[in-house]
Amino acid sequence: MGLRGRPWLWIALAFFAGLALFAFVLMRDKDGNDFYRAEAPDSEAASPDYAPLPAPLPGDGAVGLSRPVDAPEGPDGDAQLVETRPPPVPTMPRAAQRPAPATAGYVDPQPIANQSPAPEYPVRALRRGEQGVVNVRAAIGPDGVPTSVSLVSGSGSRDLDRAALDAVKRWRFRPASENGRPTVGNVVVPIEFSRQ
Repeated sequence: MGLRGRPWLWIALAFFAGLALFAFVLMRDKDGNDFYRAEAPDSEAASPDYAPLPAPLPGDGAVGLSRPVDAPEGPDGDAQLVETRPPPVPTMPRAAQRPAPATAGYVDPQPIANQSPAPEYPVRALRRGEQGVVNVRAAIGPDGVPTSVSLVSGSGSRDLDRAALDAVKRWRFRPASENGRPTVGNVVVPIEFSRQ
């Protein structure tokens, strides 16, 4: 079969060849300690010669800044700081200002008349003669869509209660508002099922 069928033999040969090469490099090193040591930098390369910086220009402290000709002088001849008031901030005329919103506080959500159809009377409940009032609590989002509905008080008929819940899920509401902004709100909707 030879060496082709035995990959572990190739691995072992490569390992031993690497060890032999490493031993050869160690033997070739004269001191035995300089193999891993970096060469010391040249003393000239480590400390380059720089030209000294020029001496500061003579003057009274601030270079490039000059005192205005009409600046008042203090008792020692230097410029004196003078405080001035900024110009007044312009205000809008009274007629252009927006009035405060008239609606303040919290307003409950309200069903929209043409988007809140009455539920269909369940056929089975109608045959049995079942009737009553179902109170449904609806949580309304700021977009006027119910996020959840639950039963507050039932009519005594599971079919009527289920029909009321399903109907209110599909309704659309004018959302609750707080200080004129739409917000989440809850409303209890009474739905009456009557055979008359």
